[in-house]
Amino acid sequence: MVLETAATTVHLPLASTSLTRSPLSLATSIRTFQANQNMRSTYISNCRNSSFKVCCIRNNGNRGPSKDFSILNTDVQCDGGNTWSTMAFYIFSLHIPLSFGGLSIVAKLSHQTDLDPNTQAYSLLLIQTLEFVSFLSLLKFSNNRFNILSLFETRVLPRERNWLVASVLGVGFLLALVFITSLVADKLVGPKDVNNPILKEMLSGGSLSVVGFVLVYCIVTPLLEETVYRGFLLRSLASRMKWEKAVVISSIVFSATHLSVDNFLQLFVIGVVLGCSYCWSGTLISPFVIHSLYNALILVITFIA
Repeated sequence: MVLETAATTVHLPLASTSLTRSPLSLATSIRTFQANQNMRSTYISNCRNSSFKVCCIRNNGNRGPSKDFSILNTDVQCDGGNTWSTMAFYIFSLHIPLSFGGLSIVAKLSHQTDLDPNTQAYSLLLIQTLEFVSFLSLLKFSNNRFNILSLFETRVLPRERNWLVASVLGVGFLLALVFITSLVADKLVGPKDVNNPILKEMLSGGSLSVVGFVLVYCIVTPLLEETVYRGFLLRSLASRMKWEKAVVISSIVFSATHLSVDNFLQLFVIGVVLGCSYCWSGTLISPFVIHSLYNALILVITFIA
């Protein structure tokens, strides 16, 4: 006699199915055999499940990040309308008034027509810090579902994906691309002075003003801009579209909000490099380091020129 189960065909001894055996005895034998088969199947299933889990962990840890360029955590729970309304409020109510009118307000309040370098440096430091704190408060009250702490999260990544590698590669790519775009811009609109005379004048106020400008341009400003344009805008856009499109759109906004037509192309390229490093590393540390080192290089060139 042959009993067919869902997964196994089993041949029973003929003695167990003899007509001389009672139906009750036959039923007992069948139940005993099925119980043993269930125990065996459960053991095999547990072994397979354990092996499968290990395989999944390895695949997710090894193949997942290397398969896709972007490993951003896009679970930000922020709809499109809320994203753009938040950005519009930030740009027109915080960024433009503070970044482009902050020093004028300080000059009026101090009854001075021209601020000395030390006052400019530490006024900028205060203004940028105020803008950063205000933006974090805006995120908190405009979208309670957006986790502010997630902007600065770090993840356990493979060695080739760590933020240090992304930063080194990003700085190299950035310098090369900025050099190329500068050559293109010189051909299209003509050569321009590399040095910023206003910034050079600010740095000429002594060591105290230099320290202040280093804190502004290498710490606070990169932290502010990476939080706004990469941590919030890029990440929010990437939750609803392909990461490549999100990088391009966020880079356009990043460049446009600097209100510099001459430097639009260069700022756009910088935004693309910073956005790609954020997508590739999955943490804001990488674009922050790249941004900070780039600004530091500009300060050094301006200071020694």
